[in-house]
Amino acid sequence: MVAAVVSVRYIHRWGVPTVNTGDRHPPARSRGRSFAEWAAVGRTRGRHASTEHRPGVRDAVGRQVERNGRIDTVSLPDVCVVGSGPNGLAAAVTMARAGLSVQVFEANDTLGGGARTAEITVPGYHHDLCSAVHPMALASPFFKAFQLADRVDFVTPDVSYAHAFSPGRAGVAYRDLERTAVELGADGKGWRDLFAPLVRNIDGIVDFATDQLLRIPRHPVAAALMGLRTLEQGSPLWNARFVGQVAPAMLTGVNTHSLGIMPSLSTAGAGLLLATLAHSHGWPVPIGGSQAIANALADDLRAHGGEIHTGVRVDDLGELPPSRVTLLDTSARALLLLAGDRLPDRYRAAVGRFRYGDGAAKVDFALSEPVPWTAKALRDAPTIHLGGSRRALAASEADVARGRYPAEPYLLMSQPSLLDPTRAPAGGHVLWAYTHVPRGSRRDMLTEITDRIETFAPGFRDVVVGSASSSAAGLEAHNANYIGGDFSAGAVTAFQLVKRPVISAHPWRTPLPGVYLCSSSTPPGPGVNGMAGWHAARLALKDLGLPSPDLAPAVPHRGHTPAVVEGTSR
Repeated sequence: MVAAVVSVRYIHRWGVPTVNTGDRHPPARSRGRSFAEWAAVGRTRGRHASTEHRPGVRDAVGRQVERNGRIDTVSLPDVCVVGSGPNGLAAAVTMARAGLSVQVFEANDTLGGGARTAEITVPGYHHDLCSAVHPMALASPFFKAFQLADRVDFVTPDVSYAHAFSPGRAGVAYRDLERTAVELGADGKGWRDLFAPLVRNIDGIVDFATDQLLRIPRHPVAAALMGLRTLEQGSPLWNARFVGQVAPAMLTGVNTHSLGIMPSLSTAGAGLLLATLAHSHGWPVPIGGSQAIANALADDLRAHGGEIHTGVRVDDLGELPPSRVTLLDTSARALLLLAGDRLPDRYRAAVGRFRYGDGAAKVDFALSEPVPWTAKALRDAPTIHLGGSRRALAASEADVARGRYPAEPYLLMSQPSLLDPTRAPAGGHVLWAYTHVPRGSRRDMLTEITDRIETFAPGFRDVVVGSASSSAAGLEAHNANYIGGDFSAGAVTAFQLVKRPVISAHPWRTPLPGVYLCSSSTPPGPGVNGMAGWHAARLALKDLGLPSPDLAPAVPHRGHTPAVVEGTSR
């Protein structure tokens, strides 16, 4: 059956598609009303600027209200948070749980940042706008403390990911390490020896990887195991333990979740962490989409008195209401813009040297039926890496680093509707795909991505009923933290994992009293894990002389256990 195809592009905001009329590049969106427009009149300027009162209407954050002809002053917020991504919400939840009043300001019309889900192709098809699969959802120390698994339903598949080596051949990484090793044949021992010690020490490794690296590890054995393997896989020795091609290609496909030339320490470290999680906690998919994670955080925040204002753009710290703490879930570059000349020259110069990586171009597909993969193993895999051999993947990433578009681009794909029937109408499916492109690219990669998938799944075009495409520049237009389409909010290099965005034992704290940066531009870097926000918030509480709060649900747990299912299509 040949389905009618509707091609759409993102316009104005995520979740509002329009029929593609030829120019597929998304226009720069209006990033919400400015704070001044939102406040209109009657607001009190922040502690970083002069103070003024204009009576007559309700103040922007409820501080000033005219009642029966007189002005009543209402309590100012203790905490202002700019940005409602997972880190911003994690910070807000932590501060609210500590008993502080919290106001969150989000430029977009929907909350969630990189954890949003919307209908952007065809009605009834729900697509994740950025993150889709969540290896850290059940492993992140913050999410464990928050008990996310008791608030959101996850499906943890038996197949963590599959790697498309050639049109009819694929390697499979099961959650079961031993099963994976057996299927890898001659390279099974090398794979087992690489990952078994890491799996046994996964909690210590996660603790090491999700904090500031300039510290003594709390789990030195885990840190040493991870460090030695990172040195191996991040150097020309990366093939030493393998004899075939599928196993190294599988690992490189995971490494490529992090943008950068390979082999390198940063891509190897990221890949080893994710691949170890694939054999331990798994790579779970949230029922209902990534938005469910953001909503769980927002619900807890509101339950503890916090407020979230969407569609409100903050252009200057002086626009914010006076508060004891300001937490910025923004890029390091945005910090410079928001703070202006308030920052010391030395700090401003250091942050100005913080570099951003290459970008991603993304396409979401609405399908009438599952993707007709030639390799049967791909039909049951919620996450797919498509890129061929290790050599081919490294060449593809090297092309991007040189400002080129690879002839055979690497694709990272998610098929969440294999596990979650709420994502599409009966019989339908959604497919999420992105590829790496040079920073700031405005090229629409819809044709290239479609052609690449068609090579591994002949007849793919026939099952596409709608698509939505965004260039790297378009990603930044819809999420200001993604500079040039870099969803990591800063290049992930070995140096910039230490200098993120400055070299400091407490990089979340800025020189401005009470102002903290809590985005992926700070440790531990990118990913939906809430850790940067949690670190910044706990540091702010320590500076206030307050203890870190318990984050467990205030109501009894739902008592369910995250589901573990076989990775089969519905």
